[in-house]
Amino acid sequence: MLEAPLSRNFSHSTFVLRGFPSLQKHRRLLALPFSTSYLLVLLGNSLLVYVVRSVESLHSPMYLLICTLCFVDILVVTTIIPNMLLGFLFNWNEISLVGCLTQMFFTHFLSSVESTLLLAMALDRYVAICRPLRYNEIINSSMLVRLVLFTLVRSVSIMATLVGLAGSLQFCGSNVIQHCYCDHMALVSLACDSKSRSSAAGLAVIICFVGVDIPIIFFSYMKILSVVLQSAAAGEDSRKAFHTCSTHLIVMMCFYLVGSITFLSHNLNIPIPTDINNSMGLMYILFPATINPIIYGVRTKEIRNGFLRIFKNRAKKIMTVKVSSAGKGKS
Repeated sequence: MLEAPLSRNFSHSTFVLRGFPSLQKHRRLLALPFSTSYLLVLLGNSLLVYVVRSVESLHSPMYLLICTLCFVDILVVTTIIPNMLLGFLFNWNEISLVGCLTQMFFTHFLSSVESTLLLAMALDRYVAICRPLRYNEIINSSMLVRLVLFTLVRSVSIMATLVGLAGSLQFCGSNVIQHCYCDHMALVSLACDSKSRSSAAGLAVIICFVGVDIPIIFFSYMKILSVVLQSAAAGEDSRKAFHTCSTHLIVMMCFYLVGSITFLSHNLNIPIPTDINNSMGLMYILFPATINPIIYGVRTKEIRNGFLRIFKNRAKKIMTVKVSSAGKGKS
């Protein structure tokens, strides 16, 4: 491990991920909560994807967006957690510069795709509730294709620029990344030449996603609440709408706020302890991925009914097979 300052003609090609440095003696214990969270993410999101795919009545834009969100959650968590668990359990902490940049790209790319999906879901609900007569006209296959193209162009171009700038830097000092995964500024902070362009790119990412997506999402939900509260005949309907919208907003704000703080902590020299910064960097990815199947699955009546229908059909088939087998045995 090379930590002493070296010549500027030298640049590290291998790095060491050191997440939670003050808990190094308890690294194996850390594997338990994170492996449990990972299994919950896989189980919850996979089940929700299966239900949406299996129930034909759920093949509408809103549920397809939820299904895509679950798939993205599985991918972004898988990009980080398995490698992190190997480090906790077996001290396999080394990663090449290419591997680090690859992990960085997919982590930030998938997070930006999730941001776009949350924006699309908010707009879908806005059109469905505030412009119901024009829903089929606005939310159609053509719109979904444009959304996919917009997501790919915006996310790939911005994240490729971000990672390209980070990869062009020289790393001639420490090769220890004080994080559980290759976060952009955690790597850039180790550079021995000017970091101004990478820092500016980091700020541009926050402005492009948080500065654009959050106001539109917030406005959409406020309009939805306004329409529902004005038209609801019963107080119970109003309470349900308020509770649903507020829950969605809380989860989204956790994703955006915590992600922004951890992303900007190096840029703005915010004095956040390393372990807390590591926790926040994991929380903004893990928490939404764990809670989304509950928010958009268990709490959504149509998806809940779809799951019960699948469960009843499976139970009926099993009972039919058992009765059939019992009848053959007697004969």
